[in-house]
Amino acid sequence: MENLLANPTSYSQAAPLAGAAGTPVLRLTNIEKVYQTSTIETVALNQVNLVINRGEFVSIMGPSGCGKSTLLSLMGLLDEPTRGTIEVDGRPVQSYSDRELAGLRNLKIGFVFQSYHLINDLSVVDNVELPLLYRPGMSGKDRRQRALAVLDKVGLGARTGHFPSQLSGGQRQRVAIARALAGAPEIILADEPTGNLDSVMGEEIMDLLLGLNRQDGVTIVMVTHDEQQALKTERVIRFFDGSQVG
Repeated sequence: MENLLANPTSYSQAAPLAGAAGTPVLRLTNIEKVYQTSTIETVALNQVNLVINRGEFVSIMGPSGCGKSTLLSLMGLLDEPTRGTIEVDGRPVQSYSDRELAGLRNLKIGFVFQSYHLINDLSVVDNVELPLLYRPGMSGKDRRQRALAVLDKVGLGARTGHFPSQLSGGQRQRVAIARALAGAPEIILADEPTGNLDSVMGEEIMDLLLGLNRQDGVTIVMVTHDEQQALKTERVIRFFDGSQVG
């Protein structure tokens, strides 16, 4: 099958896969995240130092409430650290304007969530097209072709006109992955992508993510509670009470 993530002719305004495999794509230095209310200060992350290399598949593990999802939000530039520096391709994100940050998220990062976040009133193909609405220069035809291509890639080419309510949990997660892939991101951030699935469907989704990493070179950071799935990835990073322990 065509490598849709590396082929810049697949759609206009494609995000380039900058740099060589094995070079840092994300770097977090002395990251702290503190949530402050009028009476309580909660430290979600404490002195985190982490490098994610291009082409890696990394798992993040730890008990509930240890800061895993907060870390993923920071990596995805959806939130800002209280202290510390985040770099993307060697450039501190603090140097980006709000518009540049939005463009960086749209071009470079794809998100996959445990609860899918699909819009029930939209068809499968329309859900996948959504991120592309914010791509300048893409025609409706380009968006539709791109959405159909990634749905075929995740094995849902025959389900494009269905609605989320007509799909199984595993199929809905495949739609969510296709939506993340639609923008040809260099990085996918997946928060418990198999958490709502049974073991069989969970294995199918894991195999799909492994294929995207090994065949298409997509960098993947996955939060998971599943030790067996985590051990299939190149590196496991463990957290406890907001601190990195391995």
